[in-house]
Amino acid sequence: MGTGLTIGLLHPGQMGSAVGAAVSTGHRVLWISEGRSAATAARASADGLEDVVSLARLVEAEVILSVCPPQVAGEVARAVAGIGFDGLYVDANAVSPDAARSIGVTVQAAGASFVDGGIIGFPPRTVGSTRLYLSGERADEVAGIFTGSPLEARVVDGPPGTASALKMAYAAWTKGSSALILAVRALARAEKVEEDLLGEWALSQPDAEGRTDFAATVNAPKAWRFAPEMREIATTFEAAGVPDGFWRAAAEVYEQISGFRDRPVGEVDADEVLDRLAGRAGP
Repeated sequence: MGTGLTIGLLHPGQMGSAVGAAVSTGHRVLWISEGRSAATAARASADGLEDVVSLARLVEAEVILSVCPPQVAGEVARAVAGIGFDGLYVDANAVSPDAARSIGVTVQAAGASFVDGGIIGFPPRTVGSTRLYLSGERADEVAGIFTGSPLEARVVDGPPGTASALKMAYAAWTKGSSALILAVRALARAEKVEEDLLGEWALSQPDAEGRTDFAATVNAPKAWRFAPEMREIATTFEAAGVPDGFWRAAAEVYEQISGFRDRPVGEVDADEVLDRLAGRAGP
């Protein structure tokens, strides 16, 4: 695909808006404000995205990028299929391979082409921070859209579901291990051995305290999204015949601290998060 495309973006959250900004050089990027918050509108405006108000207007797009919470990825795909979109649909959400393939079936039944995607990294504001992995017959075309942008697109050899499998494997460790270390320290706090644990960590695991504090302050505001992502990961492990219970427990950890939703990272105190997990006062 060349320059000058019309691209629809669903939806400009913190990640989605940054993806829209990354692809906007040389392309027209549309979004829909209907039913969205003032904060979403402010992000989209700051990133130069064009508001077309309603979903029906996205039929004029040649490509639609879906970047949304995993629990609504299927709903978004069904809505796009419902307007008769027949362009190229890219699902870049944290969903299981089976869910990605199901989304593909949904949009293809309405006449669209489908590419599976998985984003690894932070919202792509700087070069080198973020990768978009893509799989499917037209993955190379989608990768070309991001040439020269802060978001590095990489094609994974394989059918739809392959890019999502990579995303699930990666997040299983990064976000799963964060949930684990938070739960461990919360247990120590609940049992009143936290200072002893921190003392032992200082001797044998010198990075553990910092990792816990980082997991609490950075991940807690996003825990409302991480919980359903952990369930998608668990489903992926189950389908592969690999034990999945740990990631279901990780989802419970993130659900318990989901009350910190969208609070600025600098305003979240690690003690607040650990107290919430330890069953003490919290949001």
